[in-house]
Amino acid sequence: MMNILKRVITVLLCLILIAVAVVYFYMKQPQFGALPEGVRLERIKKSPHYRDGKFRNLEEKPTIAEGYSLVGELWESLTKDYPRTAPKDSLPSVKTNLKTIPADRNVIVWFGHSSFFLQLDGVKILVDPVFSGKASPLPWGVKAYKGSDIYTAEDMPEIDYMLLSHDHYDHLDYETVKALQPKVKYVICGLGAGSHYQKWGYTGRQIIEKDWGDKQEVKPGFTIYTESTHHDGGRGFTSSQALWLSFFIQSPSMNIYYSGDGGYSTRFKKISEKYPSIDWAIMECGQYNKAWQSVHELPEEVAQATTELKAKNMLPVHHSKFTLAKHSWDEPLERISALSQSKNYRLATPMIGEVIRLDDPAQTFKQWWKAVK
Repeated sequence: MMNILKRVITVLLCLILIAVAVVYFYMKQPQFGALPEGVRLERIKKSPHYRDGKFRNLEEKPTIAEGYSLVGELWESLTKDYPRTAPKDSLPSVKTNLKTIPADRNVIVWFGHSSFFLQLDGVKILVDPVFSGKASPLPWGVKAYKGSDIYTAEDMPEIDYMLLSHDHYDHLDYETVKALQPKVKYVICGLGAGSHYQKWGYTGRQIIEKDWGDKQEVKPGFTIYTESTHHDGGRGFTSSQALWLSFFIQSPSMNIYYSGDGGYSTRFKKISEKYPSIDWAIMECGQYNKAWQSVHELPEEVAQATTELKAKNMLPVHHSKFTLAKHSWDEPLERISALSQSKNYRLATPMIGEVIRLDDPAQTFKQWWKAVK
């Protein structure tokens, strides 16, 4: 009996060692990026937002809300069926030739989830591009919806600034970023995130790492400010080693705020006080759940935050490409459309690839999702 038990234990230990070895070598693949070290790490340690070996939110609060548990959420995800988390139909979209848009046009083209192209006063900006068709480092991971992944790195024009809100896989995509490197003049990212770009072949001249409250002068009258959000980051087993950002883009003709990912907090009132004129707010609205409300806003909070920003127009993003939460795929659009009817801002709900004319207050948008099953 003892011999059998010893054999069983030996086999189990061997299986555990094999599993550990497989994970170890798999994690060496380039898509996992790199942790900051050397001079980069020393700079990080000087940030007031880095304490006890990781970046911290301005207001500390648990990721999982009171009354919920991580184990419980994982169990529900495995055992409970949530209807319509992905569309059956292919999403409608428009293939706009970004390379032929006149330089004097101020436009946004949204690519699904949080990826978008912004041309403003002749400056070309690409934000959180994900064109690989997936939001996971695993081959069987989260895939893009049919029709939502029609753009590639080859479709992008030369980019003046690529902005990164944070280093999660649904915002920082290895394949996309690697392919874009020859087209990108500069990357603006949070402290620590530059280690990923450096590993993937970007030069030191291309990488600009910023803390909250920093700025980057683009040209006279055009400045990109990096501000806080309430979120986290990480691509491996070590979290919060690269700072998460929101952006305020101030140009001669208009001001644009991109929220990045993050739960609701008092920062929106403070942003409004610091930057009192916001023409467009690009707001995270999707992949939410009351259990992790602290790091992803509910639609009601998105509407409230946009109102507090005193934005004239709002574009909701972080939806209609990947299933990363339990709600139906079109619920973010349904809810924010209803919530925005009585607000002072104008809601823009373009199809993927549709050109938003930032200077055109008369432009209208269809509720395109209603025809999708």
